[in-house]
Parts: sequence; C-alpha cells; structure tokens
Amino acid sequence: MDFSVIAAGIAATAAVSGIFLGWNGRNRALKTEIKQEAVTGASLRLDMDYIKRGVDDIKFEQRAQGKRIDELSERVTRVEESSKQAHKRIDRLDSVKEE
Repeated sequence: MDFSVIAAGIAATAAVSGIFLGWNGRNRALKTEIKQEAVTGASLRLDMDYIKRGVDDIKFEQRAQGKRIDELSERVTRVEESSKQAHKRIDRLDSVKEE
C-alpha cells in the first residue's frame, strides 16, 4: 500500500469527521439559541403581564376616584342648595326684625 493512498484515506476520514463535528456543533448552538430565545420570550411575556395588571389596577383606582368625585360633587350641590335656602330664611328673619 502506498503512502499517498493512506494519506488520502486519512484526509477523507478527517474531512468527514470534520463535517460531522461541525454539524453537531451547529445543531448544539442552534438548540442553545432556541432555548435562550424561549427564555427571553417568556420573560417578556411575564413583564407584559405585570404591566397589564398594573394598568388594570390604575384604571380601577381611576374609576373609583371618579366615583368619589361625582359623589362629592353631588354633596356640594346639595350643600349649596341648602345654604341658599338658609340665606333666604335668614333674610326673611332679618326683614321681620327690621319691621
């Protein structure tokens, strides 16, 4: 057997094993990348859910605050009407005392 045949066989074996090892490395890197993207995506989804809950809480508080303002507005209107009537009564009492 000639040295060139042996060298060609070793070179062919090295080339095939290099292709095989490169392919395995690429697949491993691809799987790692997919896992990392999944972790990042899950983290983003969790953050978005947290933000959504916060926004919902803010909306709820805003509605409650609006309700309180409406109730207070109604009370102020009633107090104004009552004070207006009281002023009319006081004016009548003053006019009776002046006579």
